[in-house]
Amino acid sequence: MAAIPTPTAALARRALGAMIEGRDVLSGLRVFHAALGDIFRIPLPGFDPIMVAGPEANRLVLTGLRNDLLWRSEGDPVTELLRHGVLVEDGDSHDALRRSMNPALHRRMLEGYLTTMLGVTDSALAGWSEGECNALDAMRAIALRILTATLFRVDIAPDLARLWKSVIKSIEYISPGPWLVVPGLPRPGYARARKTLDDYLFGLIAARRRAAAPGDDLLGLLMDAGMNDDLIRDQLLTLLIAGHDTSTALLAWALHLLARHPDVQDRLWAEIDGAVGNAPPSFEALARLPLLDHVVDETLRLYPPIHLGQRRAARAIDFQGYEIPAGRRVLYSIFLTHRDPTHWPDPHAFRPERFGEPGPRVPYTFVPFGGGARNCIGAAFAQVEVKAVLVRILQRFVLQAAGPLPRLRMAATLEPAHGARVQIRPRKA
Repeated sequence: MAAIPTPTAALARRALGAMIEGRDVLSGLRVFHAALGDIFRIPLPGFDPIMVAGPEANRLVLTGLRNDLLWRSEGDPVTELLRHGVLVEDGDSHDALRRSMNPALHRRMLEGYLTTMLGVTDSALAGWSEGECNALDAMRAIALRILTATLFRVDIAPDLARLWKSVIKSIEYISPGPWLVVPGLPRPGYARARKTLDDYLFGLIAARRRAAAPGDDLLGLLMDAGMNDDLIRDQLLTLLIAGHDTSTALLAWALHLLARHPDVQDRLWAEIDGAVGNAPPSFEALARLPLLDHVVDETLRLYPPIHLGQRRAARAIDFQGYEIPAGRRVLYSIFLTHRDPTHWPDPHAFRPERFGEPGPRVPYTFVPFGGGARNCIGAAFAQVEVKAVLVRILQRFVLQAAGPLPRLRMAATLEPAHGARVQIRPRKA
């Protein structure tokens, strides 16, 4: 088989220049992808992963080679933090955990959750006033409250200020960073953050065990499944971190894009005003907002929260005539696939209407929630949540751009660096 393409020194310099100009790593990856194609190495000292992209790579990673590309990688921070959370388990262990959790995230539960989602959002928006808003922080507070109120049946608001830094620190712990090239690098402060979150979650578990009945929320289902406290903690922390952070990033980018595209915002107002007016949207009403669907999808295309997937090859794998050796770290880039001009005309432009255009889309070119048996367990939940929050914001506020276009930040999710500043002012009645 042919050797996997590796950047030349000249190409590496071009990529470095792109990263410096764009102030983000993804600009360099775009240079590699354009020059080398859908598979290439990223040779760094102590870190030599193989990057794949494109619909064929997505199909193989997400469905075709599910059992040959493993999620769990011992020693990685995400495994250390989540321990035996559903996100970092493989095979039968993953499947059993997912079966226990699925009922709490099933579509039939979402209508009941919607009332809570709207109540949390309204409570948060009551404190908004005209001025500049850090979209990332504002959406994180809402997403954390929604997740815990629906899936844990607890109001995190009284504890949010105390837990905030620990949540952020834990997200930093599993974000790409120098630990990739320098294993064992000291990372102060993370143990304390983890203990703060553990104490909170074990407290929730203990309180629920004292209750007369576990309940039908996620926490109750995990107890009904006979899991011990440690395993329940792992699932709760997985949902607490991964579940809120993805919605946070998506909502922050959506607000940023709408603020910079007043024409789209105007059309959304017309759609929302015509379908629901100023009232809280019903579950059925959310399904009658096609432009809102397209805005969410286009935001997911441009800024997929989980922009990069990581796997470990359990055996040697053939991809497009190249051999990926057993044991190698494999990265697959949803971001590169979503920005590929082969499949997306004018790929860097915000054009929500592209999702309303007729004709089939090439399979696996749009995979913001993954695919196959391991697609995002909270995908349906997140889509209802995001649409509900956006409707309530747009019913009350006008969004305007504040400051320059934020650069991309590769944290645990793809974030707007420095929070995406947005100017807000009340809509006139």
